Amino acid sequence: MPHPELADERAHLQLARVCLEQMRARTASKVDRAEILAANEADAEAVRWQLQRRLASFDDESTVLCFGRIDEEHGPVFYIGRRHIEDERGAPMVVDWRADVATPFYRATLSDPMGLHRRRRFVFSGRDLSDIFEEDFDDPDSLAGSGGVPDPLLAELGRARTGQMRDIVATIQHEQDVIIRAPLERCIVVQGGPGTGKTAVGLHRAAFLLYEHRRVLARDGVLVVGPNPLFLSYIAQVLPSLGETSATQATVDQLLGMRFRIVAIDDEPTARVKGDARMATLIERACDAAIQPPDDDVQMRVRGRTVRVPAVEVHELIAAMRKRDAPFSVQRIRFREQLIRRVHVLVSGGEPSALEDTEFASAVLAEAANRQVIDRCWRAVNAATLVRSLLTQRATLARAAGGLLTDDEQALVLRARPKRGEAEPWTIADLPLLDEAEAQVKGAPRRYGHLVVDEAQDLSPMQLRMLARRAIHHSMTVLGDLAQATAPAAATSWTTVLDHFGRPANADVNELSIGYRLPGAILDFANRLLPEAAPEVVAAASVRETGDPPDIRRFAAAELVTQSAQHVVLLAEDFATTAVVTPLALLDDMRAAIADAGGDVAGPDEDALTHRITVLPAALAKGLEFDAVLVLEPGAIVAESDHGVRLLFVALTRAVQHLAIAHATPLPPALS
Repeated sequence: MPHPELADERAHLQLARVCLEQMRARTASKVDRAEILAANEADAEAVRWQLQRRLASFDDESTVLCFGRIDEEHGPVFYIGRRHIEDERGAPMVVDWRADVATPFYRATLSDPMGLHRRRRFVFSGRDLSDIFEEDFDDPDSLAGSGGVPDPLLAELGRARTGQMRDIVATIQHEQDVIIRAPLERCIVVQGGPGTGKTAVGLHRAAFLLYEHRRVLARDGVLVVGPNPLFLSYIAQVLPSLGETSATQATVDQLLGMRFRIVAIDDEPTARVKGDARMATLIERACDAAIQPPDDDVQMRVRGRTVRVPAVEVHELIAAMRKRDAPFSVQRIRFREQLIRRVHVLVSGGEPSALEDTEFASAVLAEAANRQVIDRCWRAVNAATLVRSLLTQRATLARAAGGLLTDDEQALVLRARPKRGEAEPWTIADLPLLDEAEAQVKGAPRRYGHLVVDEAQDLSPMQLRMLARRAIHHSMTVLGDLAQATAPAAATSWTTVLDHFGRPANADVNELSIGYRLPGAILDFANRLLPEAAPEVVAAASVRETGDPPDIRRFAAAELVTQSAQHVVLLAEDFATTAVVTPLALLDDMRAAIADAGGDVAGPDEDALTHRITVLPAALAKGLEFDAVLVLEPGAIVAESDHGVRLLFVALTRAVQHLAIAHATPLPPALS
C-alpha cells in the first residue's frame, strides 16, 4: 500500500512548483524594468546582473526540487530541497538544504533525533513523487509506507550512471554532512577509500560555503582542483546543479595559464626529484646567489663627483632588506632606494626630504655606471630565467644544490638547452618550480577564499606548496586516498601533506570509512590488494551487500584483445556506461578492437565520457565511475609502474554494478 499521506505530499510539492514559478515571474519583471534605482549606472548594472543570475537559477526543470521533510517535536514542519521556495507572503514552502534548520535531516539518528519527531524521505519516479520512506523517532519499529518502499540512498546507489557525476544532496549521510558543514576557516583533510563519496563531499562543501559565506567568497572566490581535464569534465555539472556557477575549476598545471607550454615529459625518477620539497630551498639559494655583497666600498658618480659608501654599510643594508617579510624583487627595490638615500645623505650632509630623494634617485639611476654598481650588489631576478638556469646550467645547479641534492639527483634534473628556434621543453613537474620562483621573486599569486583539492594523494610536495599559497588562511578541503597514490612524488601520509602546507593550526584529518558506491563483493575483492598497496590504510566497508563477484575470464594471449572487445560490446548493451581500464601498451589496440566490433567508443582525440564505451589507463580512471568495467590484463597494469599495485586497486574500484577481468598472464597472487 502506498503511504497514506502520499496525495497530500504531492499536493504540497505541486504548490511549491507554483510558488517557484511566481518567484521567477517576480524576478523577471524586475529584470525587464527599464529603470533600476541605483546611485549610478555602474551600480545599476551590478543590480541588473545579480537579478539576471537569480532569474537563471529558476530555469532548471530537470531535477527534483524537494526530497524530504522533517517534523520537529512540538514544532514546525520543514520541507528540505535544493533551493529556498517561498509563497507570496514569504512563508517557506521548501528550505534550502544548506540552511541550519536542515541539518537534522542529514544527522538525526535514533540515538540522537536532534529534536525531530519524524523524518520523511521522498521516493521519485522521474519527477513524480511515487512513495515515502518514513522514520518515526517516537516509534523506531514503525516504517509507514515500507512494504516495498526502497531506502532512497540504496535506490540512488543502484541507478544507472551517466557520463557525468551527479550531486548527492538528497542522500548525504551523517559522516559526510559533518565535513560538508565544517567552518570556512578550517583546513579539512579527508581520507576515504573508493566509493566513500570524497569528491561529492568536497563539491557539496564548496556549495555549502558559497551559501553560508556568500559575501566573502563572492569577493575571494572558490577554486576546485582536479587531477586531469577528464575528471573535471566528469564533475563539471555538480556545482551548477546545486545552483553554484561561480567556482573556478582547474588542474594544478592549469593554474599558470598558458604562459608555459608543456612540450616534454619527465621520467618517474626525474619527476620525483623535481617534486621534492628540497627544490624550494634550491630556488631560494638561487635567488640568494643574485646578491653579492661588495668586498670594497661602493662608488657612485653623482652630479660630477664620486661618492663612496663603506662596504660595511652596504652589507648592513642588504641584511636589513633580507630580513623583511617581502618578495625578493621588493627587497631589491627597497635596498636600491636605501642605498641611493645613503648616497644622498653623504652628498647633502643632512636628511633630505622625500621629494628631494625622488629627484636625486632619478639623477643617480640615469647613469648606466650607477645602475651597474647596484646590479653587482643585488642583481634583478626573473623567475623563469632562474628556473631555466638551474635546469640547464651545471655550475649554477651545483652551486645551489650543494649539500642538498646528490650528484645523481642533479644529473636527473639537468637537461640540454633547447636549440635556437626550439620551444623551451617545460614539463608538468617544472610548473611548481616556476610557481615557487615567481612566489619568491614577485610574491604570492591570486589567493582564493577556499580551495577544494581532489585526488590530493598524488600531488608532489612542490605542488602542495603551490596550492597552499593560493588559499587564504589555509581554508581548504583536501580529498584523497593514500591507497590510490601512484604519482612519482605522491604523499605517504596526510601528516606529511600538512607539513608541506606549513602545518596550519586550523587543520584536522577526517576519515570516511563507509563505502556507498561499490557493491560489497567488488570492494571486498579489490581490498585484497590493500596489504601490499597501502598496509596503513583501513579498508572501507560497503553498505551494498548485493552484487555479484567479479567475472574473471582468461584468454589466449593472441585472442585477449579481440575477445575482450567483443565482451565489452555485449556489456554496453546491458549497461548505460561501460569502461575498459587497460595497460598503456594495450590502449590503442583495445580502442581499435572495440570500434571494429561495432562498439560506440571514443577516438583518441575525443571526449571519452560522451560515448557508451570509455577506454582509458588506470591513472586517468581515478574518481570516475561506470556501471560496468572490464579490467584488462591486471598483471601488466601492476608491472607498468612502481605503484602498479595501487594502479590496479584504482582499476578494480571503478565499477558500481558489474566488474569483469580479462587476462592472458597470471593474476597477481592476492587476486588468484
